[in-house]
Amino acid sequence: MLKNDFMQVKIFTDGAARGNPGPGASGFDIYENNILKKSFVKYNGICTNNFSEYTAIILALKWCKKNLKHDDEIEIVSDSLLVISQITGKFKVKSESIAPLNEEVARLRSHFKSIKFFHVNRTNKEVANVDRKLNLFLDKKEKA
Repeated sequence: MLKNDFMQVKIFTDGAARGNPGPGASGFDIYENNILKKSFVKYNGICTNNFSEYTAIILALKWCKKNLKHDDEIEIVSDSLLVISQITGKFKVKSESIAPLNEEVARLRSHFKSIKFFHVNRTNKEVANVDRKLNLFLDKKEKA
């Protein structure tokens, strides 16, 4: 790649909490130039679904900060209308427990020249794939 070239990065995130609050997990799939580069799932312990959704985005942004350049174009896609609307400023953050997560997303996104957030339906193929991985992961946790 030439020095001035940039990567097009698309990240699909999801979070889950069984019971809400309940056992939760966060995950993401990162595509660079339409090729799956990284898939990740993390157990969150007992938490809410919104916590898991935010955590998925934060984990993805931390990976990006460590592995991408400032000029790379990043899109983050989630099925959480609430979280995406809070991150983009359409909705206010009313929960005291969620406010620090929203602030962390703001800090992390400031490291990049171009970062966009999109809400999609939960039937989106890529988001549904992350959701499937989270459910398989939580199933294994429950059996352990």
